[in-house]
Amino acid sequence: MDFALNDEQRMLIDTVRRFIREELAPLEAGVEESGRLDPDLARALQRKSRALGLYALNMPAELGGGGLGTLDRILCEEQFGHTTDILIRRAFGNVYEPLLVCRGEQVERWLKPTVRGERTCSIAITEPGAGSDAQGIATHARKTDAGWVLNGAKHFISDGDWSDFFLVSARTGERAISMFMVDKGLPGFTLGKDQKMMGLRGTPHLELFFDDVALEPAALLGEEGQGFKLAMGALNVVRLAQVGARAVGKASHVLELMSDYANQRRQFGSRIADFQLVQQMLADSVIEINAARLMVLHAAWMIDAGQDARDWIAMVKVHAAETLGRVVDRGVQLFGGMGFCKELPIERHYRDARVYRIFDGTSEIHRGVIARSLAKRGAALFEMHR
Repeated sequence: MDFALNDEQRMLIDTVRRFIREELAPLEAGVEESGRLDPDLARALQRKSRALGLYALNMPAELGGGGLGTLDRILCEEQFGHTTDILIRRAFGNVYEPLLVCRGEQVERWLKPTVRGERTCSIAITEPGAGSDAQGIATHARKTDAGWVLNGAKHFISDGDWSDFFLVSARTGERAISMFMVDKGLPGFTLGKDQKMMGLRGTPHLELFFDDVALEPAALLGEEGQGFKLAMGALNVVRLAQVGARAVGKASHVLELMSDYANQRRQFGSRIADFQLVQQMLADSVIEINAARLMVLHAAWMIDAGQDARDWIAMVKVHAAETLGRVVDRGVQLFGGMGFCKELPIERHYRDARVYRIFDGTSEIHRGVIARSLAKRGAALFEMHR
């Protein structure tokens, strides 16, 4: 494995980094203050991103997406970690891989418009009684002569008010789970309250309620009973890209702030960067971030090589999320009182980082997955050359 960047990858990273620095970073404080991003501004960001070929980078080029492989996408996702969630969603899109199983009229109706940014979607799996247990959902769809009838509820659905449609997982049998594309505005489909969060300001998290929602046959995504497989496939990519890579990027961003501050801040006549305990905080952060980055890159390489990366992604989910948590905690400590103050972004990064150990499967869930895999596979689980 050689993770040295080629010229095209460097150009891609530089383009993404410059876009974030020039177009997104100046908006972060306003989003944090107001808790929202103006829709007109959001659409302007999308247009600029599309003009640079940065929208829907994970989608095939023949559909109008960026056509990136997993490794190249991961390199971009790490840069995304340098800004806030809502700005990433608006500028670069949130196009989920399960849409690639669209067939026939579904392609023109849901897939292509989403890749072009004309439609937006959210994935709706989580329920009040089934968080990390995606198989424990109660939402169900009953087959009828006219299609399906959907009943149930979801919560913590990111971007629910912005989305035009939702990828909804529902039981279609005692053990079968299917996935449906559910358009906003259908009779019986209502949006609940925006569930305010500790962090991720500007990104709404809505409740969804389905009361005898009639769905046409074309609303079924993939085959009946394929929904759990589609959901897990989507979540694996999310865990690697939107959790693992972005956690590395966010931790790197915080470390840059820490290093700059340590070199500027003086106490007792010296830079605090000269204090041994401060140096230890910085050094530990460098070591842990680079270890997490290599784990992310290795998992991405495995996917591009056609290998099963699920165990590695579980390890990435735990290590990258917890690395981010440790780095931002050190950041608050290093900045002292100013790290706890809203005048600087450190306290925002601290709040935003906490959910990384929770969403898309808690650290505890993934540790269980890793331990069970170790019991089955032994040394093959952690030997990178196998």
